[in-house]
Amino acid sequence: MHKVSVIGAGVSGQGLALLANNLGYKVFVSEKKSISDDAKLIFTRNNIDFEEGHTDKVFDCDEILISSGIPPQSEILRKAENLGVKLTGELDFVIPHIRTENLICVTGSNGKSTVTSLIGHILNRSGKKTGTGGNLGTASSVFTSEDFDSVVLELSSFQLARATKNLHSKVSVITNLAPDHIDWHGSYEAYVEAKSKVLTLRDPDGWGIIQDRDFEILRPTGKIIVLSWGAKPEHVTQGHIFMSDDKAILTLNGQSSTLFNYSDTTLIGSHNLENVAMSLCSAKLTGVDIDDVKNLLDGFRPLPHRCEDAGTVDGVKYIDDSKGTNVAATVTAMKSIKGRKIIILGGQGKGEDYAPLAEAVKSECDYAVLIGEEAGKIQAALENSGYKNFRKAENMEEAVNISQSLAKPGMIVLLSPACTSWDMYKSYKARGEHFCRIVREKSGKL
Repeated sequence: MHKVSVIGAGVSGQGLALLANNLGYKVFVSEKKSISDDAKLIFTRNNIDFEEGHTDKVFDCDEILISSGIPPQSEILRKAENLGVKLTGELDFVIPHIRTENLICVTGSNGKSTVTSLIGHILNRSGKKTGTGGNLGTASSVFTSEDFDSVVLELSSFQLARATKNLHSKVSVITNLAPDHIDWHGSYEAYVEAKSKVLTLRDPDGWGIIQDRDFEILRPTGKIIVLSWGAKPEHVTQGHIFMSDDKAILTLNGQSSTLFNYSDTTLIGSHNLENVAMSLCSAKLTGVDIDDVKNLLDGFRPLPHRCEDAGTVDGVKYIDDSKGTNVAATVTAMKSIKGRKIIILGGQGKGEDYAPLAEAVKSECDYAVLIGEEAGKIQAALENSGYKNFRKAENMEEAVNISQSLAKPGMIVLLSPACTSWDMYKSYKARGEHFCRIVREKSGKL
């Protein structure tokens, strides 16, 4: 019997273990830290052995399956390589077993969760049986047990870094590229190389959708559609999504048509207009009729903490973009949301350069309120840029109070920290929920 060990017992690891078990393999799961009670119950019910804390038992196998997020420099992986144990990434193991002829793979530095969810929503609204998951929260292995018209997967750079086999994707999307997870990959070049695999490993006849501005760094081949805000893209490809003043226009095989009018969506920000355009284009490429755009988009709500309307207090709108955990995401949010703004910045850093953030704050925001471990570094960047309209706050309550005192009716208070939350909160979700709760209290809607 083929014996496999799974490294990691999170959502991805559980999915790998169950799939391997269903394929008839003898499975052993090794988790460096503690395993949740729910996971233990799943393993026990399926006669899957497991351990908390890696031991040499993990090497007693024919193959090691690596769940999402296990760093390449992990000691357990280095030891396995030295022992000559076969290592297989999550995608290489799972993708061949996914039961659909329309696989859509989505990655990118920002917006990939929104695009993945929105494509799934559009396909379901069109009457297609669609599975939506991957790095979004539902393990990709879930879609190996029954047939689907379409499956849409969000793929992280961690997952893609270990991918070597054909993804079998009919459509591959890279929403955008910006420095992120450099500590994990070692360099921006390695990060881009991982992301680009969603294109290089797609079906030979499959489509790729990217930003025109990312063309040079990706150098894609095959059938490519580029998105730009210019009527003529810089690069000649088989298709073009032109973002005009009031609508998105798709040119495909020499034929142009309106993809959607901006008034068809309630999503906030120009970056979300790009997300809608890429999502509708992806659905169209799988053969879905997208003429009734309003119906297809109806009912879709922005994912929590991604430029989400948190409420209005005294004529001031508060927007929760707690998911803005890197400089690029926050700069995009600031530039995409029109109007006079006050921004709340700070948290635990990722070692990024804050100079681009400071320049964006200087051009887009009346004031900045700084919190968390990175407050001092962000302040230094703001001062170096000549920007002096900042205040420091000890916590979120004080940050919102200061913002409220500075804001005038018609303005926007934007929480988009450009940092992780781990210095003050257990997750970006907890941070965003706290911000929203404070706003609701002030608006009397709690």
